[in-house]
Amino acid sequence: MNNIPKTSHAAVLKQPREIKVESFNIPEIGPDEMLVRVEGCGICGTDVHEYNRDPFNLAPVVLGHEGTGRIVKLGSNIKADSSGVAVKEGDAIVTSVLLCGHCEPCRTQPARNNLCENLGLYGLMPDDDKYRLNGWFSEYIVIRPNSSFFVVNDMNLEQRLLIEPAAVVVHSLERAKSTGLLKFNSKVLVQGCGPIGLLQIAVLRTMGIENIIALDSNVKRLEFAKSMGANTTMNVADYPKLDDLVAAIKDMTAGVGVDFAFQCTGVPQAAANVWKFIKRGGGLCEVGFFINNGECSINPHFDICNKEIVVTGSWAYSLQDYPVTMDFIRRAIGIGLPLETLVTHQFPLDQLDEAMQVNIRQEGIKIAYVAN
Repeated sequence: MNNIPKTSHAAVLKQPREIKVESFNIPEIGPDEMLVRVEGCGICGTDVHEYNRDPFNLAPVVLGHEGTGRIVKLGSNIKADSSGVAVKEGDAIVTSVLLCGHCEPCRTQPARNNLCENLGLYGLMPDDDKYRLNGWFSEYIVIRPNSSFFVVNDMNLEQRLLIEPAAVVVHSLERAKSTGLLKFNSKVLVQGCGPIGLLQIAVLRTMGIENIIALDSNVKRLEFAKSMGANTTMNVADYPKLDDLVAAIKDMTAGVGVDFAFQCTGVPQAAANVWKFIKRGGGLCEVGFFINNGECSINPHFDICNKEIVVTGSWAYSLQDYPVTMDFIRRAIGIGLPLETLVTHQFPLDQLDEAMQVNIRQEGIKIAYVAN
């Protein structure tokens, strides 16, 4: 493709709460690399944590890992995407995880490559001299050798912006299914109705689970939960005492509690509370703690042993989750779930500070940078 500029603007997190748009030279693209013109990138809760306090010590860094764009220069050695689909200049793509290939999980558990000890993700990699354009909060991004990526020409921009967060809930659903406790008639609780919780509801509904309870304190987010497939919503603000909330959940589950719960908040107290909502012999998938937000207290006797609860954690997603995720999005839209409405706000690159603040204030659901 023609008209490739010599430089690209990118939003650089210089230090906590300081984003500066800077210009970088676009490097020559080698035979195993790609240059992609960015069309948009969602803002993740992890981006907000980085913006607030840089817990990963990445700054200076170009953030943004929920991105998508079109290939403007394709290395001569790249013929197909990570699922074998032929690729050409002009194709719309998304990227997935970068794997080291030599750590213990990579060597012994290739089907669980999300456990790679050196897992890489565009937008969560520090700046370096060769690859300055490492994140999707930019006009262009350089896709380096051996990267995983997928062609998504059949999806509109809003759908593509949801692929990465949707992969998180597709993976958590697979982790939950591994317990053997999810069935069509399961009563399932989703705690936390941010973007991940809402997509968790949508993926459950798409898989045929219809008895879904959504739990949050934000009225607007609970309304979104209904549109994503929850048949019951509960505002925790209506239950100032935990015992009252537990009693209300038991009242709607024949006095026993839910069969399974997905904990999708990053709040330690919520992570402690969720155990109380689950019936004896039930299950729990913890999704919300990608960042270390602190510890919580549970009672091993009452919360684990006495109930014999099966617990599983979910960490990011594997490379193999991406094709499934794209099918989930297509199927969810096919059954009438309005996934695109989750993208509530769009900002240009030079307003990324304000976009972060809107996210922090929880004024929308999925806040996104969209290129001009």
